[in-house]
Amino acid sequence: MNAFPSLRLAVDIGGTFTDVALAMATERLTAKVLTTPQAPERAVMEALAAVCAKAQRPLRDVELIIHGTTLATNALIERKGACTALITTEGFRDSLEIGYENRFEQYDVHLEKAAPLVPRHLRYTVPERMSACASVLRRLDECVVETLVPVLQDANIESIAIGLLHSYANPAHEQRIRDILRGRLPMLPMSLSSEVSPEMREYERLSTTCANAYVQPLMAGYLERLESALRAAGFAGALLLMTSGGGIIGLEAAKAFPIRLVESGPAGGAILASRIALECALERVLSFDMGGTTAKICLIDGGRPQTSRAFEVARAYRFLKGSGLPLRIPVIEMVEIGAGGGSIARVDPLKRVAVGPDSAGAEPGPACYGRSGKDATVTDADLALGRIDPLAFAGGRLALDAGAAQTAIDCAIGKPLGLEAPFGAMAISEMVDENMASAARVHAVERGQDLAAYTLVAFGGAAPLHAARVAEKLGITQIVIPSGAGVGSAVGMLAAPMAYEVTRSLYQRVRTLDPAAVNAQLEAMRKEAYGVVEGSAGAASLIETRTAYMRYVGQGHEIAVPIDVRPLDASDRRTLQAAFEREYRAQFGRIIADLDAEVLSWALSVSTPTHAPPRLAEPLAQTMPAPSGRQQVIDPASGEPIDAAVFRRDALALGVRIRGPALIVEDETTTVVSAGWEAVVNAAGYLVLCRSRPAHVSTLPARDEMRI
Repeated sequence: MNAFPSLRLAVDIGGTFTDVALAMATERLTAKVLTTPQAPERAVMEALAAVCAKAQRPLRDVELIIHGTTLATNALIERKGACTALITTEGFRDSLEIGYENRFEQYDVHLEKAAPLVPRHLRYTVPERMSACASVLRRLDECVVETLVPVLQDANIESIAIGLLHSYANPAHEQRIRDILRGRLPMLPMSLSSEVSPEMREYERLSTTCANAYVQPLMAGYLERLESALRAAGFAGALLLMTSGGGIIGLEAAKAFPIRLVESGPAGGAILASRIALECALERVLSFDMGGTTAKICLIDGGRPQTSRAFEVARAYRFLKGSGLPLRIPVIEMVEIGAGGGSIARVDPLKRVAVGPDSAGAEPGPACYGRSGKDATVTDADLALGRIDPLAFAGGRLALDAGAAQTAIDCAIGKPLGLEAPFGAMAISEMVDENMASAARVHAVERGQDLAAYTLVAFGGAAPLHAARVAEKLGITQIVIPSGAGVGSAVGMLAAPMAYEVTRSLYQRVRTLDPAAVNAQLEAMRKEAYGVVEGSAGAASLIETRTAYMRYVGQGHEIAVPIDVRPLDASDRRTLQAAFEREYRAQFGRIIADLDAEVLSWALSVSTPTHAPPRLAEPLAQTMPAPSGRQQVIDPASGEPIDAAVFRRDALALGVRIRGPALIVEDETTTVVSAGWEAVVNAAGYLVLCRSRPAHVSTLPARDEMRI
């Protein structure tokens, strides 16, 4: 038996960096390396080797690896997935193109909708028809299915999506098509809408199924290569995958439903922020995760992130609903914008500074990386403004070239606008900060929240550099920078539960509820969810929750209504109506008397238990230590250089207070304590920044053209 304590690893692949966190009995070690886009597993193995070397432990001692990645998201955004075919019901070939039959930007005469993942010439139809009540209206013509085999072969199809009308009610025809094709095309992966997204609403179901098929070969190939590399390096433990809903699933489920991994990396960060909220007794938290390629913003109330059953990816118009590809999967609700350290800055035709959404990524990276990159980026601006020590970046493993950064900024911003240093760098930094603040404002307003009452929890390699300025723009007066902030999403994954959620559509009018039908559906869902979780969690005790998605008859949208975990009977018609009215009143302040409710879908979630962290006590106050050095930084309010004290974060004792301007440096990031702010190290080792005086706030307009 191994005498060493249990070791757990978490890995997060981003567009620029791959982060890893290793949890040991008494400490946590981290590492950050550049992502290798052509073979992401190479960066993973490099990061694992680096952190294992720090721990002086071989990879074979690790018992569990939890993995999150944005690879599926990037494949959808960049359209680099498999050549996919769609097989659907005769007469519904163009459902993907028709979408919602509306214009998401009514007055834009040049409006461009996101192109479907499957072009029209690769969408095929078969004669068949199911009713919404699960009865067969027209039998499947199997001969037509057989004739599709040579057509699919000639088109060099790499993946197949099968989505028939009302298959959520009766999947028999979808399953029969799969059986026929699998007999002739055994190597082609196939995604069934009745398995990927078995809910009513045809467009979302087809879009989600096509997206799953589109990324399935890419993700399955990557996961198989990664598993092989891990086994070859001696790893014998379990490899689990983070989902967009904040849970963890096994490798086989991830290969079958890779669409559930779309927001897996950012979900880890939301879990970290949730635990910090509970630990620090923070009722309202704005999670701010800024990495090398994107920034993610999430509202967390009462220690729980907001969740959703649907979201959009690859929006053509970044803040307009309807301009992207709808996906119907469980997801932690957040706003993601192209605002990272690698976001590229330019001057647009109207002489305005624009930043992103395109990124220099890991290859070639920002100009200051010295890897042949020529574009000016946010990281170049941060370096030019004195916020980054060029010799301490990434723990000193990557020396930055300040001269190259300034040259790139002068070419991209300074000369076109006639700005001398450091104003070109200031323009980039102010624009990216304003865009992130604007995205947070919009997200909060849509949910009726006032961000001034929130605490900003900032993590990711770039967030601590920009947190104070973003907070000033939002009127936020308190910031928390957790330990290991530079690899925050990976750290959050270590706290995620094994979890899986199943959702099925089964229409029921509450007054005529059929308890037997509902109980049969819930039992089938229970077996599926327990099968996924128990397969990876073993015999661990599990927590089950159930939800009914309900609305008044005639309404267009549902609300989530928690229900008891037990069989339903006829008396629950009254119970369900009362529960619905209670939730409806809580959300809308009123109910509609004497109007019946209906249930469209049922959800069942199973997870391993999670334990709330203990509340922190206040540490004894310590005097401000002597700085390890001093550095000139540019004051964002005046544009003038000011002298900032430099501190190593790992040398700060609990209770220490540091007044800005100051830089607190660690291997994966740097925290900028601006003038007017004070930082204290709390009992958990987190940096808590509080504003001591009002800040100068930029009045840059928040036009969509200027957003990232």
